[in-house]
Amino acid sequence: MFLVCAAPAFAQTAAPKTVGELQTRISQILAKPELAPALVGVKVVSLDNGRVIFEENAAKLLRPASNMKIYTVAAALDRLSPDYRFITSVYAAARPDSNGVIRGDLRIYGRGDPSIAARFNNGDYFKAIDELATRIVAAGVKRVEGDLVGDETYFVGPKYGAGWEWEDLTWYYGAEVTPLAVNDNALDLFVKPGTAVGQPAVITTGPPDPLLTIVNRVTTSPRGVRRELSIYRGLNENTITISGSIPLEDRGYTGGIGISHPALLFVYLLRNSLAQKGIVITGKSRVTGEVTVPTITPAQSPAQQEIATLQSPPFSVIAAQTLKPSQNLYTELIVRTLGKLPPPPITVPTPGTATPVTAMPATTAAPAATPLPILNQTSENLGIEAVKSFLRTVGVRPESLVLDDGSGLSRGDMITAEATVQLLQFMDKHRYAAVFRDALPIAGVDGTLRNRMRGTAAENNLRAKTGSLSSATSLAGYVTTAGGEKLAFAIMVNNYPRDLDARSACIEPIAVLLASFSGKPEVSNSKPESKDAP
Repeated sequence: MFLVCAAPAFAQTAAPKTVGELQTRISQILAKPELAPALVGVKVVSLDNGRVIFEENAAKLLRPASNMKIYTVAAALDRLSPDYRFITSVYAAARPDSNGVIRGDLRIYGRGDPSIAARFNNGDYFKAIDELATRIVAAGVKRVEGDLVGDETYFVGPKYGAGWEWEDLTWYYGAEVTPLAVNDNALDLFVKPGTAVGQPAVITTGPPDPLLTIVNRVTTSPRGVRRELSIYRGLNENTITISGSIPLEDRGYTGGIGISHPALLFVYLLRNSLAQKGIVITGKSRVTGEVTVPTITPAQSPAQQEIATLQSPPFSVIAAQTLKPSQNLYTELIVRTLGKLPPPPITVPTPGTATPVTAMPATTAAPAATPLPILNQTSENLGIEAVKSFLRTVGVRPESLVLDDGSGLSRGDMITAEATVQLLQFMDKHRYAAVFRDALPIAGVDGTLRNRMRGTAAENNLRAKTGSLSSATSLAGYVTTAGGEKLAFAIMVNNYPRDLDARSACIEPIAVLLASFSGKPEVSNSKPESKDAP
């Protein structure tokens, strides 16, 4: 609906030709009466010469929503490198004997790999699990005289992000965070009408989950009646209750729901795959449970032998699959992985000089065992501290940030438009600048921007991270103007009425203006011209 009515409005507006005209046009958008109750922060900076094109409330702390993800992913690119791979290991007390028998438990040790998921395998829920099972078979395992154990001890702390609200936890975007993740720790939920009025609806999930109990209270209603569904899953429960009605011949409802204890589903899926390959497991399927204090892990225990491993795609691929669809779970796995790394030397930028980039060696192996964190330090807390350490390297002022989680789902996260633009400028000069830029959604092409700003100068040009929560909307990234100038920008809108579409009222009109700006970059060798550069 927005695309139909908004695109012509963009096309009918003449492009600004001078910086002054551009500034006036942006100010006119911000002066709209419907935006009067809102708080809007904007900053636009030229990447060509460092001058500030526009700013308003740029130093105000605002809720970023999923704009938070660019902070986490940028820090991870700097610390991990694009070539980093997550490792999932299979351990046992000893390697299989000459008959292929393992005497004791077979332990699956997760290190936060997001890629054991349909998203990375052309929609196949089982491909990554089957690959791990194949590697176990290739290691000579034919029989396990013990349990199949999912080991969740790599991360320490609760399975939800700090500041998350309970209403979010039913859904895929509030999925549990565990180092042994599978299929985004969520299920695709399908609700279709029955064959006749009054019959129960048909409810299925993808993949099928043997641990989930579905209470079906949905009936089939007559054609033309409005679909009404209510979906409820209690915290830490694997029972989902679906109530309401769905009309006859309705195309059906599709949604994503989080699951409780996803590591146990990982173990069940793996056990099924192993059974199909002829491996017998005499014991039960279980997980180690939530870890709230540091423990000794298989990676740190000399008594454990590594039987098989599964590597993720390189982090460059995972970064794109995190930012383009705005995947919360992946970001939370990344931030906790950062919390496992030893802190690097802190490099503080020198005033008046180019911001330095901290050199970190690329790695394709699993992180080495690190000293156990002090008591009460969770993996999330340590990861947030790693992001803050990176931002000190960027030169972002500590008072410009309030970080609760890695994904932006927390309503307690706050950042400034100024800090975001400073980060974008830094990453534009970073040794992994191309990887970072390529991971961002492209207007009118892919990710969360695939249906936005089509038919405008921003289409297939603007690359930016979106953000959306109740009464918080944002967009930040890069755009090349019609005049050939490269810009970094951040637009944040908070505290607006619920019936206001802040994207169409404010964010996208400004973004399109930036893309259509036909003025030429100003080139100056005078020192005052660069005084606004960070």
